[in-house]
Amino acid sequence: MSKDTVAMYWDFENIHAGLCDAKSGSGSYQKTSRFKPQDVYVDVQAVYDFAASYGNIAINKAYCNWQWYSKYKQALLKTSVELIQMFPPGASAKNGADIKLSLDALDDVLRFPHISSIVVVGGDSDFIPLAQKIKMAGRELIGVGCKASTNQHWANSCSEFKYYESLMVEGNAVIDESEDDKVVVKDAAELIARAMKQISAKSGDEWVLKSLIRPVIKRLDPTFDEANYECKTFAALLNKYPRKFKVKKGEHDHLVGLVD
Repeated sequence: MSKDTVAMYWDFENIHAGLCDAKSGSGSYQKTSRFKPQDVYVDVQAVYDFAASYGNIAINKAYCNWQWYSKYKQALLKTSVELIQMFPPGASAKNGADIKLSLDALDDVLRFPHISSIVVVGGDSDFIPLAQKIKMAGRELIGVGCKASTNQHWANSCSEFKYYESLMVEGNAVIDESEDDKVVVKDAAELIARAMKQISAKSGDEWVLKSLIRPVIKRLDPTFDEANYECKTFAALLNKYPRKFKVKKGEHDHLVGLVD
């Protein structure tokens, strides 16, 4: 699991617009909101965490007209997103993100054979040819998009598709934004729980192999270290939270579950 490598590509305006429309009514983003400072609708960390459950994220690019999205600054910095600036040629024109994204994704797949999974965040039908090419290259394609704005044919063309709204239902939403750039030691129990939920969502089992948890935590937070919590081992850290985690013997390794 730890050897898997992920390339992640965001059609950021697409998913933001979908969530904006879901809140304010269909077409509201295009009609009244597009060319002005944007509020935060996308939980960037939650989507990043979902992608990280497939492997180490080696490429993380997001395409958008970023002049209107300054409120996303901290979330984008925390997830190390490479921002690709797109300038739409007119008030009613598309910004061309889907074309640029597709070309970059195909180029990266050809240049980097170690990439095992590609995650595309966006619901546009223009990504269907990209899905076909990526699967022909033997890679796994995972799509993420909003229920109301995702093209069903695009969703069906993916190896796996996840609706953004279901990420929120599964408890992956993360609201911890801060303007402070200092490194903060995150709550250990929260990190462990987030990692377990990601693994459980894929396996469908509430019990998670203990050996799988720490690698996922390291993807969610590269600064994670048991020593930060005055523990020498991951098992010792788990034992600090008996009211949040339950442990039992498995066939080859201990199994960990969340306490109800």
